[in-house]
Amino acid sequence: MNEMRNPTAFLKEEYEELVKNELDWKLRVLQGPSTPWCNVDGREVLMFCSNNYLGLSNHPRLKEIAIRAVQTHGAGSGSVRPIAGNMDLHIELEKRLAEFKHAEASLVYQTGFAANAGLIPQLADRGDLMISDELNHGSIIDGVRLSHAERAVYKHTDMQDLQRVLEEAEKHSPPFRRILIITDGVFSMDGDIAPLDGIAKLGAEHGAMVFVDDAHGEGVLGEGGRGIVSHFKLGRDKVHVEMGTFSKAFGVVGGHVSGSKDLANFAYNKSRTWLLSGSHPPAVAAACIAAIDVLENEPQHVRTLWERTSHFKKAMKDFGFDIGTSQTPITPVIVGESGVAKKLSVRLFEEGVFALPIVYPMVARDKARIRTIMNAALTKEDLDFAVGAFEKIGKELHII
Repeated sequence: MNEMRNPTAFLKEEYEELVKNELDWKLRVLQGPSTPWCNVDGREVLMFCSNNYLGLSNHPRLKEIAIRAVQTHGAGSGSVRPIAGNMDLHIELEKRLAEFKHAEASLVYQTGFAANAGLIPQLADRGDLMISDELNHGSIIDGVRLSHAERAVYKHTDMQDLQRVLEEAEKHSPPFRRILIITDGVFSMDGDIAPLDGIAKLGAEHGAMVFVDDAHGEGVLGEGGRGIVSHFKLGRDKVHVEMGTFSKAFGVVGGHVSGSKDLANFAYNKSRTWLLSGSHPPAVAAACIAAIDVLENEPQHVRTLWERTSHFKKAMKDFGFDIGTSQTPITPVIVGESGVAKKLSVRLFEEGVFALPIVYPMVARDKARIRTIMNAALTKEDLDFAVGAFEKIGKELHII
C-alpha cells in the first residue's frame, strides 16, 4: 500500500518558498485609529502607507454619525439587501452618492473587490470581448477571468495599442456582440492616471462600453474630489460604468458603481457578490453619507492633500530617489530588488516611519518599492521628518 500523502503539504511548502525569496507579507498591527502619528506594533510611528487620503477615517463628523446610527438602527442589518437587509440608510447613501457623482444612479457593494468581481463577469459573456490595461488591479483581473468572454490586453495606457486591439476586434468573425474596455483610473502601484479621455474617445468610435475603476481617484481628482470622470469632464454617455470604493479617500469601507439607472438595475439583479453578501452595518452606511457631506462642505481637505503631495515629491526628487511616473498622492520609491525594499521598510520603521514594501508579484521583480501615500492630515513637518528618514537610510543602503 502506498504511503498516505499529506494533501495540505503544499501550503507550508509554498509559504516557505515565499519567505525564502523575501516575497511574503509581514503583518503589522495598528493599535488605535489611523492618524498621522499612530501606534503600530507598540511603537509610535508616522503613518505613510494608508489609503486614508483625506484623513476622514478619524473625522469627528463621521464618528459621531456612525455612533448615532448604531443607536437608531442597531449594530448590523440582519440580512442581505434583497431579503431583509435593505435599510433606509443604504437607499439614502446611494441617492447621495449619485448626486455627488452627477450620475442617474449609484449602487453600493460590500467592497470594491466585490463590485469588480460581481459586476464585470455579468457585463460580457460568450461571443463578447473584454479589453483590459495590462497593469489593471487584481480585482479587475479576477472579474475578467470569471467571465466567459474572450479577453485582450493592451499595453499600459497606450492608446495606439488600444486602437490596434479594437481594430483587430472589428475583424473578428463572427462579430463580437459587445466589447467592454476596462481600466483603472489611478494605477495603485505607480500613481499614474489613465488617459480616460482617449479611452472614451476610442470606445465611442468603436461602439464599446467603458468601465473605469476609480478607487484611488475619488476624493483626489476632479471637482471637489468627484473623481476621474469629473477630472476629464466626460459625460455618462462616454464612460458607462464608474466604479469606486469608500475605503480610501472616503475613510470608511465599501464599493460602488455609478452610471445610468439601467446600470444600477442590471447590477443589483445580476451581481452575485451583491445578492449573496450581507449588507453594510448601519454605522458604515451612515459614515459613508457623512463622508460625502464632508467632501461637499470642506473642500480644504482635497487642496491640502495636493499641497502635501507636491512638497513630498519635490523633496524626494531633490535627493535623487526614483519616484517613477506618479501623477497623484501615490508616490512609489522604487529601489529594484525585493530584499532592498524590505530592508528599507524595516529601517524606516525603526526610524519612526511606517511605509510598507511592495514586491513581486504585485510589481515586476526588478521594480520593488516602498509605496508612500500622502494624507491631508500630515503636516509639512511630518513630511520633512519622513524625507529625513528616507535620506538617512537611502544613503545607508546605497540607494542614493
